[in-house]
Amino acid sequence: MKNPIQLTINVVLALLVAGLYFLHFNQKPVAPAIATDKSTAVVASPELNTADTTAAATTETAAAPVAETGTPAAAAVSSEGKIAYVESSKMLDGYQGMKDARKSFEAKARGWESQNQKLIANFRTAVENYQKQAQGMTAEQRAATEQKLQAQQQESGQAQQRIQAQAQEEEAKLTQTVLESVNKKVEAYGKAHGYKLILIAAPSGTIAYGQKDLDITAPVLAYLNAEYRKK
Repeated sequence: MKNPIQLTINVVLALLVAGLYFLHFNQKPVAPAIATDKSTAVVASPELNTADTTAAATTETAAAPVAETGTPAAAAVSSEGKIAYVESSKMLDGYQGMKDARKSFEAKARGWESQNQKLIANFRTAVENYQKQAQGMTAEQRAATEQKLQAQQQESGQAQQRIQAQAQEEEAKLTQTVLESVNKKVEAYGKAHGYKLILIAAPSGTIAYGQKDLDITAPVLAYLNAEYRKK
C-alpha cells in the first residue's frame, strides 16, 4: 500500500497542474451611468475582456429632443438640449484605448502564467526525484523529504494566490484608467454637440427602448478614437 503522504503529494501535484484560473476574461455586469455634472451622463464600467470587435465610425446622426425610453425623465426633456444614448459594448469594444489596455493586460497575464508554470515544474521535479530515491532512503530520510515537499507545496500555493491577487489588481487598475478617460471624452463630446443628456444602453437593461435615430454610438466612437490617436 502506498504511503499516505506520497498519495497526498500526488493529489496536490495534480491540482497544481490545473494551472491558474484567474486568466479568464469574463464579461461582468455593467455598472450604472455616472453623472459628471448637471447636464451630462457618461458611461460606466464593464470589465476588460478578450473580445476585439471593431465598431465602424459613421457620420453623426441628428438626435431628436425627446427619447422614448419609457421613463418619465426622458419624456420631460425640453428643447433646451438634445438627448441621446450610446451602446456601451459596441463603443468600448471599438475603442482603441480599450483594445490597447486588453493587449497590455494579456501580455502581463502571459508572464504570470509563466511564473505559475515554473512553480508547477519545480514541484513536479521535486516529487519525481523523491519517488526515484524513496526506496533507498531510511524512514527518517523519507519523512524529512516528505515534510519538505509539503512545505514546498504550501509555498507554491501561496505564491499562486499572490499572482492571482496581482492580476486582479492590475486588471481593475487598467479598466479604471480606460473608463475615466472615456467618461471625460464623452462628457466633452456631449457639451461640444449640445447634448443635455447622454444615456448608456447596456446589456443589463439600463434603457428598455430608444429610437435608433437617438443612437450616437458611431460618432461618439469615432470621436473617442480620434482623441486617443492625438496622444
